[in-house]
Amino acid sequence: MTLRHVPAAGAARGGPPVPAAAPQAAPAEATFQARTERSRPRRRRAWAELLRLPALFSVPGDALAGAAAAGAVPNARTLLAIGSSLCLYEAGMALNDWADRDVDAVERPHRPLPSGRVRPAAALTAACLLTGAGLALAARAGRPALAVAAPLAATVWAYDLGLKHTPAGPVAMGAARGLDLLLGAAATIGRTRPAAPSAALLGTHTLAVTTVSRQEAQGGSPLAPLAALATTALLTRRTAYRPAPPIRDPARATGHEPRPEPAGRPGHRGPAAPLTTAPPGHPARQSPAAPLTTAPTGHPARSGPVAPPTAAPTGQPGRPEPAGLLATALAAAYAVSTARPYVHAALNPSPPLTQRAVGAGIRATVPLQAALAARAGRPVPAVLIAALAPLGARFAKKVSIT
Repeated sequence: MTLRHVPAAGAARGGPPVPAAAPQAAPAEATFQARTERSRPRRRRAWAELLRLPALFSVPGDALAGAAAAGAVPNARTLLAIGSSLCLYEAGMALNDWADRDVDAVERPHRPLPSGRVRPAAALTAACLLTGAGLALAARAGRPALAVAAPLAATVWAYDLGLKHTPAGPVAMGAARGLDLLLGAAATIGRTRPAAPSAALLGTHTLAVTTVSRQEAQGGSPLAPLAALATTALLTRRTAYRPAPPIRDPARATGHEPRPEPAGRPGHRGPAAPLTTAPPGHPARQSPAAPLTTAPTGHPARSGPVAPPTAAPTGQPGRPEPAGLLATALAAAYAVSTARPYVHAALNPSPPLTQRAVGAGIRATVPLQAALAARAGRPVPAVLIAALAPLGARFAKKVSIT
């Protein structure tokens, strides 16, 4: 049997030869590329869970509330303080999971480190880099800002590495949040004293939330949610209350006109009555309680009790300022956002309800910051801070905040 060469179809018809097909990629390389493309979304989600990205929306309000409490308008240094706060906050998140990787392997094995989606070395490296970036941004904002950021970073590392599981843990976390607010004031005006009261209120809220979070993995006593509920009520009262500015007019402060000194006795203030103006030909009369009045022509001057004003001027009791009304509304929003989860956790301190209460407490930080800014007489920053709340709630549906 003789074998014959059969030409290609194109060559048999006299046409051009059919080009050879391009070599396909190796199966191993194609499989690796497919796995890489599929793993990228999972890796991004793992880092989002590690850093708890929805909680970031509770951070910018610290610096803005600090600048408002200092009586200043946010500027470029305030933005640097916000960047520093974000970096230090995320450094604490990464360091927290790195330090608790063994505990999470038992209590929460779905976390990024115990599940193997993020390597522990990568989490620790991220914490170091973010801490350095936060301190560098604070240094750009000025020496006063760096003087606050340095102890803030030290507090974050001390909490994650040692203080978290001690009775001093909630206090350290509250101090960190208060320092973060002071960072905004230090970067904006170079001083922190005017913002100290607001920092104390915000730190108290964080202390209460951290106390509840200590039992979110295994549940516990209802005392912590009840204490957090009482703290929320106290902070709501303190934040909604806006004291009137001091009255500079001594007549309004005492309800009497200032008494002039009698003639011939310098330095002595006797019970002289205020002067009145009488028409020509009639002597002026004095009355112990008479205000300064002017009588029409032909009638003697009369004295009588001072009539109360029909409307109090702006800033005085009787007519609340718009910023005061806004502070009251934001304080009410803060109370409403935490009351129900705290009550549920107190009635049933199970891990799911306790975690829900902790998440509500973290998200409630935003309306509290906005209320503090409005309380300081800065409604614009207060509205900007309050706008972060719905954004944080939206992202919290995709990634857990705790």
